[in-house]
Amino acid sequence: MARVLILNGKVVNEGKIEELDILIEDQKISKIGKDLQSESADKVIDAAGLHVMPGLIDDQVHFREPGLTHKAEIYTESRAAVAGGITTFMEMPNTVPNTLTQELLQDKYDRAAQVSLANYSFFMGASNDNIDEVLKTDPKSVCGVKVFMGSSTGNMLVDNQKTLEGIFKNSPTIIATHCESEEVIRRNTELAREKYGENVPIAMHPVIRDEEACYASSSAAIELAKSTGARLHILHISTGKETHLFDNSIPLKEKKITSEACVHHLWFEDTDYAEKGTFIKWNPAVKSASDRAEIRKAVNDDRIDVLATDHAPHTIEEKQNNYFSAPSGGPLVQHQLPALLDLYHDGIFTLEKIAEKSAHAVAELFEIADRGYIREGQFADLVLVDLKSEWEVSKSNLLYKCGWSPFEGHQFKSKVMHTFVSGHHAYQNGILNDEVLGHRISFDR
Repeated sequence: MARVLILNGKVVNEGKIEELDILIEDQKISKIGKDLQSESADKVIDAAGLHVMPGLIDDQVHFREPGLTHKAEIYTESRAAVAGGITTFMEMPNTVPNTLTQELLQDKYDRAAQVSLANYSFFMGASNDNIDEVLKTDPKSVCGVKVFMGSSTGNMLVDNQKTLEGIFKNSPTIIATHCESEEVIRRNTELAREKYGENVPIAMHPVIRDEEACYASSSAAIELAKSTGARLHILHISTGKETHLFDNSIPLKEKKITSEACVHHLWFEDTDYAEKGTFIKWNPAVKSASDRAEIRKAVNDDRIDVLATDHAPHTIEEKQNNYFSAPSGGPLVQHQLPALLDLYHDGIFTLEKIAEKSAHAVAELFEIADRGYIREGQFADLVLVDLKSEWEVSKSNLLYKCGWSPFEGHQFKSKVMHTFVSGHHAYQNGILNDEVLGHRISFDR
């Protein structure tokens, strides 16, 4: 692999921004310093005017393979991720078939090794009846166990209390949960049907999947984790009330209960349903402007530990159905970092906070080996961004297989210029290079 020298970039890393040079050699960062111009290199990139950040690590994506590849696949979505500055992803188990056995889990790893431009890991799925398979999960080579404590695709709603207790007591690794109360959602759905019949408007989505549904489930998961000693990570927090369930008084490495926020809950709010309709239908739902404001605040004060996408594509035809038929989810990996950088321009997050929550903290939370920072000896997962390069999202520049984005028509203020994945120059100024594929990540557990 080529020796690459990055000169004059403003490096955003570990709470500081410094103009530094970086030498990449044998997949890793071999030197970081202020005057490395004399180092021999096969390729030199003058990064003057650019900011160099650690590659983003997305702890929640749905790349739809196997079984749902009309929506997305690992090949297409990993390329979109790399173009957006995401160098590592962790993929969820609600594919077809659901990833409920170790054999099916290995099939995903085998497929990613053939086609993924980004680094990767896959969650083992839990159901009401596969605890024996869950307990076989290797914590050093698998990111975690996923538990749906709310409605989901296939046989993945875990609503048997005894099963939940068994998973929480015995899981060999971190448990990541989708928390929404199925009971509350069903009740709210019945009320909506009584009022609207089958023509429920999309604006009712945050009413049906409301604060109570989220808080009841998240608080129950936390109580179960406390009583069993489980290592719990709650995904996609969508309400301000939930943010107060989490502790910011101790360092991340000491936390046993952690949380994630996703870019759509940081960006959209419920008045956007009027324009975007089902194209911003997610579970949990996008809620009020005050919920969004509290989630942003919780990111800044460390009640929220990491940022992610919950990238979950569906076809345009599927999303154009009525409320009950349109599936929840949307494509986001290509646009997470540009969206976060817009929030930087708006004064909501600092660049240092974006690097922390999208890379450093994800690596710490999941105990990922040798990634997540810009350090000598770590893998060279890097993204170079131009904070002053505006561009508009259009169908012509989308890389998602589904061919649409909730950001279409938006003019972003910043642009990803280069992405390095394990030392490979995988993306440069709009051009992808998949001559070298990503790595299966490992964990120091």
